[in-house]
Amino acid sequence: MLRVLTLSTLFPDETRPTFGVFVERQTLGLAGLPGVEVEVVAPVGLPPGPLARHPRWSALATLPMGEMWKGLPLHRPRFTAVPGLGGFNPGAMVRALTPFLTEMRRRFPFDVIDAEFFFPDGPAATRLGEALGVPVSIKARGADIHHWGRQRWTRGQVADAGRDAAGMLAVSAALRNDMVALGLPGERIRIHYTGVDLARFRPAADREAAKAALGVSGPLLLSVGALIPRKGHALVIEALARLPRGTLMIVGQGPERAALEALVAARGLNERVKLLGPRPHETLPALAAAADVGVLVSASEGLANAWVESLACGTPVVISDVGGARELVDRPAAGRIVARDPAAIAAAVAELIAFPPDPAAVRAAAERFTWDANALALRDHLAGLTGR
Repeated sequence: MLRVLTLSTLFPDETRPTFGVFVERQTLGLAGLPGVEVEVVAPVGLPPGPLARHPRWSALATLPMGEMWKGLPLHRPRFTAVPGLGGFNPGAMVRALTPFLTEMRRRFPFDVIDAEFFFPDGPAATRLGEALGVPVSIKARGADIHHWGRQRWTRGQVADAGRDAAGMLAVSAALRNDMVALGLPGERIRIHYTGVDLARFRPAADREAAKAALGVSGPLLLSVGALIPRKGHALVIEALARLPRGTLMIVGQGPERAALEALVAARGLNERVKLLGPRPHETLPALAAAADVGVLVSASEGLANAWVESLACGTPVVISDVGGARELVDRPAAGRIVARDPAAIAAAVAELIAFPPDPAAVRAAAERFTWDANALALRDHLAGLTGR
């Protein structure tokens, strides 16, 4: 039996059902394998004292300390997170989790700690692993390396965690290269591609009917990602303004919403841009299958799940040349890789609308990204770290 403690500050809860849904899906796949037992520790960072009652954090403060989540034993120990001082979070996590995990290990003698984000999870996990005598794996997903790995106050912690970890995972070869450039030992980094549920994310039998069900006629563009500058939604809106027709649906929430709404109004696109807000993950297949093009021109990514899900639905993508873009768009049918420029984005979208690739050929680019393969690779990686 391989006993795995999954440590992740990115994990869904009843207040944030789509938060870290890709970590949830990966963990469910691992736990479903024979000979593997998994428990999840998803620490909740709360500000000290009465600040925890502020509306921003009050819902998190009421989450249960432990529950069964889709069959997974899930624990949510609290740690003190001072707003604006995220660089101190790993130390706070270690202080809170050391007694918790020490007691937990008497009941559940886990063999390995599987940290699911490089910061703050990684630095905390390596210190906890050293204290408990347990090997640690850290997975890099993109922003944890591109942002936290370059910030003055956190880059040293990221580098130290990578050097102290028994093994690491990267969601793309490009991200692995970025990790090596930060000084992390490349021989300990394994590429671990994401998965996609090919039974749920599949081409629509009739794309026009699927669009009609959404109240859309004509070309449909879909962008899925947090409303933050890094995701490039403003560039896609500017690109749409250069196209004579078409609707853009944006799924996500974040601090840039007001700025995006203002841009939509300024460009006279109120009837053509739909800011849908956050949507449950189970609603995304219908949106992705109805779209003619998936567009996400991020400034940085590891390998975006939204890219893979779009292709699985037979919908080509227009994406920026970041992260694993070239590992995914490896054939013309999959879409286009473009500069982060509205004119270039608009030209690529117009070409794919005018000459749409066969949905089956688009889907073929995603068929190697399965959750079964993801789970098996993760099990083999973690078992190897324990010497099994």
